[in-house]
Amino acid sequence: MNEEIIIAGFGGQGVLSMGKILAYAGMTQQMEVSWMPSYGPEMRGGTANVTVILSDERISSPILNQYDTAVLLNQQSLDKFEKTVKPGGILLYDPNGISRPPQRKDIRVYQVEAAIEASHMKSTKTFNMIVLGAYLKLNPIVTLDNVVHALKDSLPARHHHLIPENEKAISRGMEIVKKVS
Repeated sequence: MNEEIIIAGFGGQGVLSMGKILAYAGMTQQMEVSWMPSYGPEMRGGTANVTVILSDERISSPILNQYDTAVLLNQQSLDKFEKTVKPGGILLYDPNGISRPPQRKDIRVYQVEAAIEASHMKSTKTFNMIVLGAYLKLNPIVTLDNVVHALKDSLPARHHHLIPENEKAISRGMEIVKKVS
């Protein structure tokens, strides 16, 4: 088993932390893990992406040109990474801020209206956990228990009271993801 993922969007959308939580959950499951972030000098508003590899074998290189799954959260990321999804792979996107939806017919395309749902939940900071839940519904490569464990490991102790809210957001993402093509 080897899953190669790119998660990309604007800084401030929780792209890097979503990748970090996936990586921590993979480590908890005794997987080989690679987490490689990439971002511009801007803290919020600039583009950010992270490559995550989860494998049951040693990972030879964290640098990839193609991915099994792309989670794309803005138009710039969709324009840049849609073509990098392997044929038969998964592209998951939030239509908020997307002016041109994915065009490829040789991949499985799903959407999750995470921005709208986070607003309905009155918790915009759970946006990335809604997206993570959608991804885990499509590819349950790590267990929800290990994701919760990863949240505990990656969040400072002063934020542990937010874990139940994040769990709810993950569950909600699993419920609202839908196939586009």
